[in-house]
Amino acid sequence: ARFPLVGRRGTGSRRREGQAPMSGINLSVYLVTDPVLKTPGLEVCEIVDRACSAGVSAVQYRDKDCPLEQYILTARKLKCITSRHGVPLILNDHVTAVRSVGADGIHVGQDDMSAAQVRKLVDPDCIVGVSVFDAHQARQAENDGATYVAVNGVFPTGTKHFADSAGLGLARVTEICRAVHIPVVGIGGINVFNAAAVIAAGASGVAVVTAITMRPDIEDAVRELLLETSGVKR
Repeated sequence: ARFPLVGRRGTGSRRREGQAPMSGINLSVYLVTDPVLKTPGLEVCEIVDRACSAGVSAVQYRDKDCPLEQYILTARKLKCITSRHGVPLILNDHVTAVRSVGADGIHVGQDDMSAAQVRKLVDPDCIVGVSVFDAHQARQAENDGATYVAVNGVFPTGTKHFADSAGLGLARVTEICRAVHIPVVGIGGINVFNAAAVIAAGASGVAVVTAITMRPDIEDAVRELLLETSGVKR
């Protein structure tokens, strides 16, 4: 199944040849998994199942150090879970695994293959996300066929190492949102206390790791984020 787009687009924009189709996903609360940063005793599949049952909008399976064979096995389990809840599953980096898993999308970074290269390897309606740090990278990703872009490192975070350890800030989110006609999500240091500010800056949604995975009350964490991101004036 593919998912209707709930996100920001400019008016009167036309899709360029090779660009993503005018469809996509609800990105309002976007869970990104981590094999280590999680509540002790909870496995990734349980976290995803509980988060989906509480209303998370999309799930990205990220495990940089997992051997490909094991990654695919876990991804297939996650796909069964997300499909049951009607939530799209997006893989991180492993483009070649998308079809074998039956995943709904793929997310790549600036050091991975471009969205244009990814588009040649996946089905036309595959969701393609790209991490960006500035408006130039965002425009390039859009031109290359990205479905959405993620502003990487909005606030300081211990989840990943960013060149700007102070965070890119909300002004950068706004700048990138104004530069493209595809949905923009913020990621990096986002939690229930600052999620609304990211949406107010123009983002379509927030991508979070520990704001959900490190909470023992996963359902409450998702509901709180959904409440904070809904109805915010952009």
